[in-house]
Amino acid sequence: MVFMLKNISASIGLVNPKSPTNVGAVMRAAGCYDVDSVFYSGVRFDRARKFATDTKNVSEHIPLIGIADLKQAVPEGAKVIAVELIEGATALTRYQHPDNAFYVFGPEDGSLGKDILKWCDDVVYIPTIGCMNLAATVNVVLYDRLAKSPYTIEGDELIRKSRDANNKVNLKDIK
Repeated sequence: MVFMLKNISASIGLVNPKSPTNVGAVMRAAGCYDVDSVFYSGVRFDRARKFATDTKNVSEHIPLIGIADLKQAVPEGAKVIAVELIEGATALTRYQHPDNAFYVFGPEDGSLGKDILKWCDDVVYIPTIGCMNLAATVNVVLYDRLAKSPYTIEGDELIRKSRDANNKVNLKDIK
């Protein structure tokens, strides 16, 4: 496995997610962007888990852990970043991600409560017209982290190790 980001750590906390489709897509994003672990609170996902759609079986390599209190899952030394459409938040386009981050995302049908926001170090939002779904939001935040990282690995070797088995296209063969 090629690690896209070196010398940094990221974990995700999902507050009471309800959709197994979204959680499956979050797990796929976690695998694509080299996340260390994904935690979730609440009971809705446990009830719907049998319908999970982790199409790349990322949960075999990255833990997906149910926990009563996400605050207890924050890795030592991590900066906690809430991702929420909330007045006073910092636009993701202006945000500089810390090397050690724990990103907290609210439920698909609600917002992060004040009780959670109080223990977060930063609150960021994605400047869109309207809100995005949970999985899309996680993908955008993790991509932004990658795009702004000085530790990114690029090139054909990464492409060969990352693409699906059915994709063997090389631009040299086309031009």
